[in-house]
Amino acid sequence: MNPDRSSPQRLAVHRFRKRRGAVVGLVFLLLATAISGVGPVILGVDPNQGGDSPFAPPDARHWMGTDIHGRDLLARVLVGTRISLMVGAVGAAVSLVIGVGWGLVSGWRGGRTDAWMMRLVDVLYALPTVVWVMLALTLFETRCVGWLSERWPASIPALRLGAMMISLGSVSWLTMARVVRAQVLSLRERPFILAAQSIGVSPSRLMLRHLLPNLAGVVIVYLTLTVPAVVLYESFLSFLGLGVRPPQASLGSLIADGASQLNPVRVRWWLLMFPAGLMALLLGALNGVGEGLRSAFEPRDGA
Repeated sequence: MNPDRSSPQRLAVHRFRKRRGAVVGLVFLLLATAISGVGPVILGVDPNQGGDSPFAPPDARHWMGTDIHGRDLLARVLVGTRISLMVGAVGAAVSLVIGVGWGLVSGWRGGRTDAWMMRLVDVLYALPTVVWVMLALTLFETRCVGWLSERWPASIPALRLGAMMISLGSVSWLTMARVVRAQVLSLRERPFILAAQSIGVSPSRLMLRHLLPNLAGVVIVYLTLTVPAVVLYESFLSFLGLGVRPPQASLGSLIADGASQLNPVRVRWWLLMFPAGLMALLLGALNGVGEGLRSAFEPRDGA
């Protein structure tokens, strides 16, 4: 049986579709995800294998040219897009788990528990998040990589990437926690919550079955807006040489490689323009989708 046309889900979809920028951004993200996943396989090019034509400009063979080692830049940009999107998605998922859990407990318990939990959030807000991530990655390099290299050397690149995802997610949950807490403070005084408490529903069941479904809209919106922030953090760290390590590539590391080739004698523009342009398009698309979801779940922004 089809849902009624005036259901909240249909109204949200209708409001989202009215945002042309959000729809275009969503289509672009889906295409970028699909192409970055299958593109290197279709091209039949190893993005980590060097060639015999370094610094070749774009032509019919190499659509985006080659880098310093003669590697096809198009294949590396596709792989870099995949890694950057994966880092953004996983980092945002980590921030989702921490932020929703923290805000839910803080808003529901209230009193001194809420005060202490929010003061800790304020302290973490005052700390430079990028420095915290850099410190966590440096500790991982000094304490874990040496031990792992003797036992499982092949796992080091994947573990480095996982450590960066977790580190980025662990500093991106603060806004999510504040938003969820504010929503819980409003919802816990609603009649349906009070009615559930009066019939003896346990706090854990009440939070899972009654509060979380009513938080889904705002959580989805802020989760979508967290992804570009995490992608930007990863790009900055890779630009500094602390993120994705060669021969792996992300858009941030490719931008760093392109910037290193800028000099007054000869400008190899393709090394910087293509990854930087794609990064700008991805961030614009992610922010467009986030704004569209915000409009979809907030009826006051328009019909």
